[in-house]
Amino acid sequence: MDTKAFESYESEVRSYCRAFPTVFNRAKGAMMYDEDGNEYIDFFCGAGALNYGHNNDYIMKKVIDYLLADGVLHGMDMFTPAKREFLETFQEKILQPRNLEYKIMCCGPTGTNSIEAALKLARKVKGRSNVWAFMGCFHGMTLGSLSLTTEAYARDAAGVVLTDCTHIPAPYMFPELDVIAYMQRMLDDDHSGIAKPAALVMETVQAEGGVYPFETDFLKACRKFCDDNDILFIIDDIQAGCGRTGSFFSFERADIKPDMVTLSKSIGGVGIPMALLLISPELDIWKPAEHNGTFRGNQLSFVAGKAAIEYMYEHELYKEAARKSTIVDEFIKNEILPLDSRLTHRGIGMIWGIDCSKLGGDVFSKAVTTECFANGLVIERAGRDSCVVKLMPTLVIEDDILLKGLNILKDAFIKVLNNQ
Repeated sequence: MDTKAFESYESEVRSYCRAFPTVFNRAKGAMMYDEDGNEYIDFFCGAGALNYGHNNDYIMKKVIDYLLADGVLHGMDMFTPAKREFLETFQEKILQPRNLEYKIMCCGPTGTNSIEAALKLARKVKGRSNVWAFMGCFHGMTLGSLSLTTEAYARDAAGVVLTDCTHIPAPYMFPELDVIAYMQRMLDDDHSGIAKPAALVMETVQAEGGVYPFETDFLKACRKFCDDNDILFIIDDIQAGCGRTGSFFSFERADIKPDMVTLSKSIGGVGIPMALLLISPELDIWKPAEHNGTFRGNQLSFVAGKAAIEYMYEHELYKEAARKSTIVDEFIKNEILPLDSRLTHRGIGMIWGIDCSKLGGDVFSKAVTTECFANGLVIERAGRDSCVVKLMPTLVIEDDILLKGLNILKDAFIKVLNNQ
């Protein structure tokens, strides 16, 4: 395994390669392979960018056919057949069946850019600079998105004061606190010292925050709070969207409609970069080019994204995510939690976390994920002090491979517990 070029020439900012120190050269479905011929089950899923698996045959054929036909690869925001077909498919397959009316904004290629666009537009619409977000959230690494993100490690690297965001305690932090009443008090109290926001921005599942799915009643209450107080309600569905929670949008379980929705990661089909901002039509007050970017509207992502939607419906991946969710939940409850009473777990759909905070936090969780990797399972950590082992397999993973990966995880917990 030759890693000299990476270690000699690549920036010290590299991260995942430190947790998974091998040279991957091939991937298919739920599996990854390295140059030494070792195989790995992927419970990382490109941080949520590979919901449909590595090199999905149906999607890749569409991409390859487009390349062989000399399809336009770079088009800024010009009209192309690839863009037209994606927009039509998204409208017909995703929005219309859910009675959702949104304008679709093609942002730059990453999720943080869709958040930046949402923040800019919300402030333009409401004429207010402040926004609110929940503690424990992750919304991106550029300065606007980072102002929302609460992870100290990421914020400290900014080098500037991150302003115009007020962070609200997440409901799981203080179970006795009525978070909605708390927010209302901050608005109504002329001594709160907190400016009324243009928007409340939230994930329905705090993924990087430690896998915390918010209750449907709380999501409904947030929607009502925003309606009652002339505040825009923005859902970040970058990681939890595209079928991950058992429905295309993670907020569907609460039967609510956000004013804006950010999408990225798996919207690109097979890991090809793309980001979208869905905007309620009355809020679409952009002037031409007020928010732009050289790589907005990635043409290959349009092709792959359209194919991914088709594949999702043909194979009923929503139902598959819900069915496999039960497999993961039951395995953790019956096979892993009994190993130590201090372990807890949380999750929804195909995103789950095993909380190790009471067993040594990051030292314990790192030992578990390191042991997993040594035995052919790629899995990451999340949450405060990185103490949560985060399971995020592809939606297309076969049951036997899923169970094999879960057993590798169980064995890792057993070994680390025995070594304490």
